[in-house]
This record gives sequence, structure tokens and C-alpha cells, in this order.
Amino acid sequence: MAPVRVPPGPTAVAGGTAELLADADRDGSWLLMVNDTPQSHVDLEDPAHLEFEYVRRMGHVLDLAAEPGAPLDVVHLGGGALTLPRYVATTRPGSRQRVAEFDQPLTDLVRGHLPLPRNARIRVRAADAREALESMHAASADAVVTDVFAGARTPAHLTTVEFAAEVARVLRPGGVYAANVADGPPLRFARAQVATLRTAFRHVCLLAEPGTLRGRRFGNMVAVASDADLPLAALSRACARDPMPSRVVDGADLDRFTGTAQPVHDAGATPSPEPPEGVFSR
Repeated sequence: MAPVRVPPGPTAVAGGTAELLADADRDGSWLLMVNDTPQSHVDLEDPAHLEFEYVRRMGHVLDLAAEPGAPLDVVHLGGGALTLPRYVATTRPGSRQRVAEFDQPLTDLVRGHLPLPRNARIRVRAADAREALESMHAASADAVVTDVFAGARTPAHLTTVEFAAEVARVLRPGGVYAANVADGPPLRFARAQVATLRTAFRHVCLLAEPGTLRGRRFGNMVAVASDADLPLAALSRACARDPMPSRVVDGADLDRFTGTAQPVHDAGATPSPEPPEGVFSR
């Protein structure tokens, strides 16, 4: 591993102010803060370690996207500190990964101070996530991951039927999509996101911590979608083993969760809800 240059402290980026903080609880680990909100966690000594619970759930999805260790073509919409690209590069050597991260100064900060794993095939493009996706060839990815924030909210144009159709177009047959869905009571946004994904994919499930799923607290859920059967049993086992176990909601349970929620179209889209004050405090 290349030596880490001492980060410069609070740094102006396109989205406001970013800072890299050493994790006092884990040697070799760093936390990326953007506007005082934790955005990414990276363990340079063990890139396969995923600290954030929802990112760990996304890791499970990628683990089950193909045979263990087999390389994948992955599109990451949202880069941050490149946590999941590092994870895939380590767990699936030889994978080709494309990252769309709008904030070029943020990417420069991360790449200048947190070196990527050796031989990682990670290409980062400074672009809006949807514009980058629309420029990609059809059937060119095995997996697409969306984890994009403007401030602490997912931009509206990444929550719609039209966007989901673009994800489906870029995925190969059998490919899988995973999206961070941040919501709190009464979970209107999450329900609408499930309805939206169902317009583009035959199979959809939701990975969520029970308290968040019951509308008791704000949290990050992971929506998973594919045109092929999802590995529900394996996902359930992986999520149950996590330090903060989560449920896999599918089938009739997902029908009940979604209820009468309607798909979201570009014309009426809004960003994800603003998190309550203090929800991300450490």
C-alpha cells in the first residue's frame, strides 16, 4: 500500500466543504465528511472492510452478482471515497469499473490522499450520474450501483421511471442494480422507489434494518433489482449475519410495503427527504 499523504483539513469542493478524518477506532481507516455529513469510509489496509451498514448490504449484492472472485463490469453512480470500487477491485480482481462522480475537486482530494488498491481498474469520470449513464452502451455492465447525494439528499432525476429504464438498458441480461434509498417515517419515498423500479425490472427486493422498515427511524435501505431471479436466500443469510442485521423484503411482503405508491416520473420527481438534524452525528 502506498503511503498516505496527510490530508489538508477542510477543503472546498464543488458540493461545499470536504474533509478526510482518520478513524480513531480502526488503524489505516479514513472517513470522508462532506458538509459535516459522513459520506464514505475507507480502510486502506483492508479495502474489503465495509464500515457503513448500507454499504455492506450493497457489498452483499455485488458478492452474489457472479461466482466468487469472478471479475465484473460495474458502473458506480456516485464516487465519494470510492469505497465500493475498492471493495470490488479487492474481492474480484480484474473487474472493470466506471465511476461517475460530479464533484471533480472531491475526487482529486480522495485520489490524492487515499491511494487505490494496486492494479485496480477504476476509471472515474467527472459527470452527472444520469448523463454518464445515458452515454453508456446498452448491455455493457454486470452491475450498476447508485449512491449519489447532493447535500444529504438523492437528486430527483435519479429517482424516476425514466432513470430506471436507463439502468435497465445499460445492464446485461441477468445484471443487477443496487440503489441507496434514504428515507424515514412514513417511508413515502421508499415505497415510491419500489414502485418505480418495478416498471423497469421483473424482480425487486428491499434490504432494510427492521426499525427503519417499520418507520421508527430515518435510515438507509438498499433497493435491489434485476430482470433475473434474485438470490434471495443467500442475501437473507448475508444480511442476517451483519453486526446490524437487516431483512430482505420481497414478494407479497414487498407488495404490502409498497401499497398504493405510484411510480415517479421525471415531470413530478423530487429529491429524497432531508434527514432529521443529528441523524448522522458520530
